[in-house]
Amino acid sequence: MSKTKLPASKEEWFFENYKQDAVFEFGPVEVEEEEVLKFARRYDPQPFHIDPEAAKKSPYKGLIASGWQTCAYVMRELVEHYFSPVSSLGSPGIDELRWILPVRPGDKLMVRATIIETKLSRSKPDRGIVRTFIEAINQQQEVVMSFKSVNFMLCRKKT
Repeated sequence: MSKTKLPASKEEWFFENYKQDAVFEFGPVEVEEEEVLKFARRYDPQPFHIDPEAAKKSPYKGLIASGWQTCAYVMRELVEHYFSPVSSLGSPGIDELRWILPVRPGDKLMVRATIIETKLSRSKPDRGIVRTFIEAINQQQEVVMSFKSVNFMLCRKKT
């Protein structure tokens, strides 16, 4: 699979621009320790996320980011680089979320989006459905997280 370039302006991107088998990569996003601690204290206060000393004694042998924080990093990249503000209509959900490897402070994450299916909506002809396989990849080229997303995108208006 080869990487695909986004159009010059994502503001001009509609359902028709999402092509099956296209692959996009974004990032890197650096995982900072203070962000890991702050996020975990608020949303996922498990010892291996909030206490560096306790984390050393955990099966992870050190501090790791919450999987939910990794999801948030990925979402930010998708919003900034993949979903067009003029055509994105949101999502009914994701499937097959997997946290494969721990994400640690200092990691640099890339996001890879591979379009696995596109189809026009039968009930609403002004939009289509885009299914995408999303991966977060660390600096060692290891996949640390993956999921399949379903997104609704407006079609370009016919003139």
